[in-house]
Amino acid sequence: MLITLAWLSACSWFGLRKPPKPPDPTEIIVTGAPAGSLVFVDGVQSGQAVAHDDQTQILDVAAGTHKVEIHMNDKVVYREDAYVGPGEHRFVIVASGFK
Repeated sequence: MLITLAWLSACSWFGLRKPPKPPDPTEIIVTGAPAGSLVFVDGVQSGQAVAHDDQTQILDVAAGTHKVEIHMNDKVVYREDAYVGPGEHRFVIVASGFK
């Protein structure tokens, strides 16, 4: 019986493992938005107004497809559908002249 207990405790000792590393955050990274604009993701304002051109905004999102819009005043000046997979970082680069 003592041998059985020693064997069982040894098995549990070897079975110890480090917990799995959490996945990287899923992010949309917006660059190139004009000064004074607001970034919206899926119709919801995300973050503060852009203070100056090309200020990068990093937005944590759920994996999937998202509608990214840049608003100036009450007008949408840029729109892009962006797919981001789990743990991925998707860049949305707002082109000059807008879409």
